[in-house]
Amino acid sequence: MQFDAKVPIYYQIKQYIYHEIISGHFKAGQKIPPLRQLAVTLTVNVNTIQRALSELITAKVLVSQRGKGNFVTTDDVILGHLKQQVLTAEFSELYDHLAAMNIAPAEMVTAFQSYLDQRKEA
Repeated sequence: MQFDAKVPIYYQIKQYIYHEIISGHFKAGQKIPPLRQLAVTLTVNVNTIQRALSELITAKVLVSQRGKGNFVTTDDVILGHLKQQVLTAEFSELYDHLAAMNIAPAEMVTAFQSYLDQRKEA
């Protein structure tokens, strides 16, 4: 994983786990990899992983089971909110890039709809 030096690593790890959940790589109720394995896989300090996981547990995205590990929540409301949160962040970033190029919101919508139509056909 490539980290952005401008954003705290623990936050980027949270975003990575969010994307893994939304994409279905980590399914509802599934155990996520152990802390040390995540640290090795992502090549970061164990304490950094622990901070990210602690925040995910506090947000109830992950459920910690003592002696068993951390599991993705099965709460559909939390998972739905998580998906909406990630979509909003992605759209916000896209909007900022397009607005910086002086593209009007209506033009953005038209271009995105055209892009979706082309993708359907492909």
